[in-house]
Amino acid sequence: MTTQKPSLKAYQRPHSRIGVFSTPCILRSPVSDSEGAPEILPELSESATRLKRDKLTRVPYNHEGKHPGKRWAQLALDLMFELGNKAIFRSHDADPTPPADGGAIYVATHINGLIDPMVIVRAQNKRVISLGRHDLTTRPVIGWWSRRFGTQPVLRRAEVEAGVVDADFARYINDRGMLTVASCIATGHSAVVMPEGKSHQDSKLHALRTGSSRAALASAAIADEKGLPAPVIQTVGLHWRTHHWLRTDNYVEFGESIEIPSTYSPQDRARLVSGEWVEPNHDATRELRDRIFDTLSPMTPDAPDWETYRAWKLLAHIGANKAGTPLETLAEEVRATRQVRENIGRDENNPMIEQAKEAAEILHKNDLYATALDSSNRLQGKTVSEHLLGLLGLLLILSTLPITLPSSGIQWGLAKFMAEGSDEGLDSRTTYFMLAGMFSPIFFWPPAALLGTYLYAGISVQLVTLYTFILLMLAFYLAASIALSGYDLWSDSASASRRVKLSKSIEGERFHELIEKIHSRLGALK
Repeated sequence: MTTQKPSLKAYQRPHSRIGVFSTPCILRSPVSDSEGAPEILPELSESATRLKRDKLTRVPYNHEGKHPGKRWAQLALDLMFELGNKAIFRSHDADPTPPADGGAIYVATHINGLIDPMVIVRAQNKRVISLGRHDLTTRPVIGWWSRRFGTQPVLRRAEVEAGVVDADFARYINDRGMLTVASCIATGHSAVVMPEGKSHQDSKLHALRTGSSRAALASAAIADEKGLPAPVIQTVGLHWRTHHWLRTDNYVEFGESIEIPSTYSPQDRARLVSGEWVEPNHDATRELRDRIFDTLSPMTPDAPDWETYRAWKLLAHIGANKAGTPLETLAEEVRATRQVRENIGRDENNPMIEQAKEAAEILHKNDLYATALDSSNRLQGKTVSEHLLGLLGLLLILSTLPITLPSSGIQWGLAKFMAEGSDEGLDSRTTYFMLAGMFSPIFFWPPAALLGTYLYAGISVQLVTLYTFILLMLAFYLAASIALSGYDLWSDSASASRRVKLSKSIEGERFHELIEKIHSRLGALK
């Protein structure tokens, strides 16, 4: 059989001018190198060391291309993701979903726990089959839901090397899950895969595991054998103002779609379709993995560290303000920052970079973004309207407390407690808050509404009882929405106060001095 090498065209946006950094924004970066990526096994959390073999063997799977999850669970998941998204994000933006006749494997970096797959699932329109760390399917509550979503467990090399599980059992579980995922993708479903194999807090892509490439090659072979449309790998850029902050902004960027070659022999394709896992060719797997890395890496911050990336963002805003085209959205900020990175960001001898790093750190220490600058690249003051809106926000929060405390207070307090006490890392913060927002309408609001109904109307089968329950559920939702809006207004006012405080300090004087130096250097670049 002749294997056709997939053609990969560089994904390129039209020429754009954002600030003084004008260049074609090419996502394929010549400096990204899969072989030089950090190879760091995750530190095992306590939960990851709890192996529940019996539960893992009972996780539903299917090797005929039928989704192993429940349809009602997918609909519930979509609703819960929508509620969780509204709770933790202030604004959410996404590129149009690229069309795909066959299945699609969405790949992205992984720095924000369960938030990462959630935002991708929301941004695409296919039914999702997913892979997840083994304990995601065996934990109380969340495990019950994961199994009904059809999530396939993964036992990682880290668990094997730590002695949590033997290699044979890990291979059995992983092969079973991989074939389930590959079969589903071949029949037109989608998968969301974090190919790094872990959530981390680095500003660059880590070395990729081969799981996504193996599943992709197998899915292409199954689709080929069944005469179905070929699946694709869809690269995804996940972007945040500050990823671990509550009520931050989020932008989902769709990059290049990577064709998946059919590399299996006719005999091996038939074995896959019959329900037997067959490993793809090693060289083909590595080649596809490296193609994914080279395509995905430029869509990440791809910076030496977060300090440098914040400096790039600051330069992007300064340049845009100087050009009279301020960056209004997170998507604009991402593209402008990428231009800075590709044009001057990697020049270690450019004094602007060090000046921008120092200035950006001053902002970061004071919990401020680069958006704190006005059109003349000075720290914005605090307007009368910001004062008044801050007071309005506080009033909204306080006025809804009698409703939000009994309906939402427990789970949000629990989320904060679990996030601060977790050994899962910084990314667990938004994960726990997302879970609180997702599960409130299911696990917390109904009991609270039933209690309120009992106190008001007693226990009886009457319309007034039903109406009371419905009205209370609606009140819980409206109160939570109003309280979050109030929190946003109060946060804006607090940010304005921090801007004013910084501008009047010695540190603020140094900040403006640095900005003026950068401003003058940008003039020389134009």
